[in-house]
Amino acid sequence: MKRLGFIVLLLILGCNKDEIDDRETFLGKLVIKGICMNYVIQVNDDNFPSNMIEENWTNEFSEIEYQNVFALKSVCDFPENIEEGDTFNFVIDNDKENLCSVCLAYSPVPRKSVSITVIEN
Repeated sequence: MKRLGFIVLLLILGCNKDEIDDRETFLGKLVIKGICMNYVIQVNDDNFPSNMIEENWTNEFSEIEYQNVFALKSVCDFPENIEEGDTFNFVIDNDKENLCSVCLAYSPVPRKSVSITVIEN
């Protein structure tokens, strides 16, 4: 009976880790921390799917041009401690539900958006 409990415990503990380990990790940089979670992330990996990013995008307010960026779609659980200019590792997580309240103030972001999960180091 103890052996069965141990095996079940191993299976439970292993599920979440395997799910994250199976997904490819990318390096991103928060380049714009806009109002109301209008965040822009720059991808610093050549193997990121190019159809998910804007190769060139210009912020209409600052007129600064950025390369390889997307708007953050998963605003509900993006870590608050990540500041503009910080880099972090993440996985694409487009199955994530985005059910939280966010104000609707406008801040320019790229047309393409991606849901991600930040991988804590």
